[in-house]
Amino acid sequence: MMKIDTTLSPTFLKSVPDLARAAEAMGFDGIWTTETQHDPFLPGALIAEHTQNIHFGTAVAISFARSPATMAYTAWDLAQASKGRFILGLGTQVKGHIERRFGMSWPNSAVGKLREQIGAIRAFWNTWQTGERLNFRGEYYKLTLMSPFFNPGPNQYPDIPIYIAGVNTGLARLAGEAADGFHVHPLNSPRYLREVIIPAIEDGASQAGRSRSDVAITVSAFVATTPEDKYFTRQQISFYASTPSYRRVFELHGWDEIAQQLSELAARGKWDEMPDLISDEILTTFAVVAASEEVPYALRERYEGLADRLGLYIPFIPEERDEFWRHLLKEMA
Repeated sequence: MMKIDTTLSPTFLKSVPDLARAAEAMGFDGIWTTETQHDPFLPGALIAEHTQNIHFGTAVAISFARSPATMAYTAWDLAQASKGRFILGLGTQVKGHIERRFGMSWPNSAVGKLREQIGAIRAFWNTWQTGERLNFRGEYYKLTLMSPFFNPGPNQYPDIPIYIAGVNTGLARLAGEAADGFHVHPLNSPRYLREVIIPAIEDGASQAGRSRSDVAITVSAFVATTPEDKYFTRQQISFYASTPSYRRVFELHGWDEIAQQLSELAARGKWDEMPDLISDEILTTFAVVAASEEVPYALRERYEGLADRLGLYIPFIPEERDEFWRHLLKEMA
């Protein structure tokens, strides 16, 4: 049975307690926080304090903008505060943002560095939990110092899941090899999941002596129920498809020329023209377009057997579309 999650809309911290309580009362299984306009970790402390059962995590925190130590400490504290409800979700972002927005260097291998970050974070956790000496050595990190003054000590909830996000096969294989979950990018189709993402996860898992069931696949789905939703979704699809790193999704469906046109428009700042290139066929390939009451059944038909956790790209906002969310959660249960 798929778990149904929601994503916290970009908001200031003062709004988080009410939003978290409302999401838990509505019946969502999880809350994800993003790193767009605000820090992704700070809401977690408030979610932990103001809820009892709902799981929560980052989808995603930009790992290449942080050291393994800072991520390990923060996750350790949030797991303790929430009694084991926190999920550490990591993403690499793309080179331009890492270098020009975060001021950090882009690695020679994004997969290689993320693999090391996962291993380094778990090395910190193991040292704190067991007292074993910290001794992690790789291409990007050499971590050998952990004196008692900086050691937070054992955690009652040390088994913190690590999810990673990606679009292409390299990171999907890494999820199969080393992660507990995989955040599928919103620019997805059932065909892309079946033919590209899941086989890559299975390949990585097989090489590491694991199985596909060891990796929870989390999908964020575009849903459009109104003309306004359709236009917004066309905007989002056109924006994502203009990014070269995401082009393979369009190429699988034979729309590589359209993706190239979108990239050219984006480079010229012609954002308003881009949604016009998203035809009805493209829209329905990447989004569920249905009447509100039909959305749960369309989502189940589309993602049954493909997703372990499912969320909608539109955020849950209390007192907006409450009947829609109640119907969705009831029918997806």
